[in-house]
Amino acid sequence: MSLAEDRAQVFAANRAVGRIALVAEYGGDRFDLDIAAGDAARLAVSSAAAEKVYRSLGPDAQIRIKLCAGAAASLAWLLQETILFDGARLDRTIDIDLASDARLMFAEAVVFGRTGMGEAVKHGFFADRWRVRRGGALVFAETVRLDGAIAAKLGEPAVAKGGAAIATVLIVPGNAETLAPLRALESKFRGEVGTSAWNGIAVARLCAADGAALRYDLTGLLASLRGGRLPHCWFH
Repeated sequence: MSLAEDRAQVFAANRAVGRIALVAEYGGDRFDLDIAAGDAARLAVSSAAAEKVYRSLGPDAQIRIKLCAGAAASLAWLLQETILFDGARLDRTIDIDLASDARLMFAEAVVFGRTGMGEAVKHGFFADRWRVRRGGALVFAETVRLDGAIAAKLGEPAVAKGGAAIATVLIVPGNAETLAPLRALESKFRGEVGTSAWNGIAVARLCAADGAALRYDLTGLLASLRGGRLPHCWFH
């Protein structure tokens, strides 16, 4: 079964926070999203537009995402990028539970500031915690935390070397052969792309100078891995 053969597509409501002046000033929004693909289901989840997280002078905005895929199910998480504005404060947790024979393609992209307008996230807070379990066993765990002078930290060589847009694509099950189609794209990427595979998991990581370059690379990467198929909303 290929992840390119989705039988159903779901367009999630944007998880954006701080859309009105009161919330932008005081913060503290919380958004919970729980999606399950039943046994033998094939489901792709996307969003109609990029998500925007605005400035907060108060508590952190919180996003809690729970995804489940049942026996022989296929789940593709292909939401468009999250854009953080200067002064944004976002605490996000993503928990994914997979049956032992379920399949997952999970892509998340974050852009620090509206780079097309010359904006940057000079200060803010971003915490992103991912946990993936397969057959009840923890198979992937990752936490990213940027606090304070985010733009300065992104400028450090060991962080993003000045890049303002990052993405991760996680594939379960996956191996080196899963990532083989990406070799043909190496000369076409506008930013940096690195891949790795271990213990039945394949990961691609992307870093680019701005949101446009990241979107170009991520679109090409996902289209290659999915046999050319992406949700229609990515192009409209």
